Amino acid sequence: MRTSTILLAILIASAVAPGQETLRGGFPAPEASQNARDAEDFQRAVTAYRFWYPTASCEGIFNGGLELGQKVNEDMMILSAGPRQVVFTANSDTPYGSGTFDLKDRPLVVELPPGPFIALADDHHQRWIMDMGLPGPDAGKGGKHLLLPPGYKGEVPSGYHVGRSASYKVLVAIRALPINGDVVGAMAALRSIKIYPLSSAADPKLVKYTDITQKPMDGTCLRWEDNLQFWEKLHDVFEAEPVVPEFRAMSGLLMSLGIEKGKPFAPDARMKDILERAAKAGREQLLVSAFDSNRPNRAAWDDRKWEWVSFVADNGNFRTPGGLDLEARDRWFAQAIVTSPAMFRRSPGAGSLYWLAARDRSGAYLDGSKSYKLAVPLPVPAGLFWSVTAYDAATRSEVQTDQDKAALRSLFELKDLSGDSVDLYFGPTAPAGKESRWIKTAAGKGWFAYFRIYGPKGPAFDGNWKPGDFEEVK
Repeated sequence: MRTSTILLAILIASAVAPGQETLRGGFPAPEASQNARDAEDFQRAVTAYRFWYPTASCEGIFNGGLELGQKVNEDMMILSAGPRQVVFTANSDTPYGSGTFDLKDRPLVVELPPGPFIALADDHHQRWIMDMGLPGPDAGKGGKHLLLPPGYKGEVPSGYHVGRSASYKVLVAIRALPINGDVVGAMAALRSIKIYPLSSAADPKLVKYTDITQKPMDGTCLRWEDNLQFWEKLHDVFEAEPVVPEFRAMSGLLMSLGIEKGKPFAPDARMKDILERAAKAGREQLLVSAFDSNRPNRAAWDDRKWEWVSFVADNGNFRTPGGLDLEARDRWFAQAIVTSPAMFRRSPGAGSLYWLAARDRSGAYLDGSKSYKLAVPLPVPAGLFWSVTAYDAATRSEVQTDQDKAALRSLFELKDLSGDSVDLYFGPTAPAGKESRWIKTAAGKGWFAYFRIYGPKGPAFDGNWKPGDFEEVK
């Protein structure tokens, strides 16, 4: 993963190689100028790739729905997710609803009934707009939420919780908590949500729901994240969307690479080569941030390999008093999709809590060819429920094997636990008698795990409770 760093150093060095004439009469020599231009464009492209990756990833989410026949503004997909759906760190803990909506000249109402819903709206750049349901202003008591397009100047009616988007296209994502493991009830609860354009409020034209639980789906940008299509997708977005005012400098980076609203994207052979290499290098750098960060604050506990998934707490857009935490942003979007403050809170009882493990106790990356044991002390400090999910490192999605399963969950496989601890198993072969507490992994593939706690209690934060590390079983 250090290849891109080395390549960048070589390019920069090539602009001032030993013995090369760089100045003639105080002006840049032709050869030095060209080397500098190549290095400059490459550096700008890598920076632009990393910054705009969440936008391309959001296009992957939208594209996954479109490939299954979902229509913008008309359909909402619902699913009890599993390994067949390739979506960055999606999980099987709660059923999902996901819809793509275009707010241009069309403010949208999301009307939630009272109930255990966790919902959000993100813009086309995966920037948080608003929470709904339990973490939102309605606090699970039900309410009407109104999503407004950029620059909306119309009258805002009373009685709505209002969110303003910086893009026309938005993602609405909703989870229904399966109380007592009732997945059927949770799926029915999703269907009870009313989504419709504000213009039809008197006689709502409701969005339709389609169950895709059994359908394979690729809701990622994997197919274009390391090639020229990445930049083509960005150009499509910039053609369709307004410029985000606070991101003008980063939009300027794209302009320097030939991506500009109102103009065709037609890179020459030289620029195509630079952009292809930059996509590969940028992807490698994102994965370093995701799985090999050297940030001192990454460790959840000093004596464990578990890490915080996000470095920024309580902020859905990675803002800190000093500015955007770009590595935290890189790290999250290399692994996952959508943002919300509720996903990153580090206070008892609030939202959900995620930890990442990509290494075993010895510090080696988790290997699908090996068998591991994970000791989990009981009770887990979860006000609602908890789970451990295994993800393929290459797809950042649930591991795919003939077991067709990637999670061990307190509402399902682990609902009847007793005692002081439980051992969970991961590997290519089930340990005898432990099949119900085992996740199959694929030989030859790296994997990582998320430990999720919903409604975390105090011991999850103060160190009085912590899971063990993954230990290889030989």
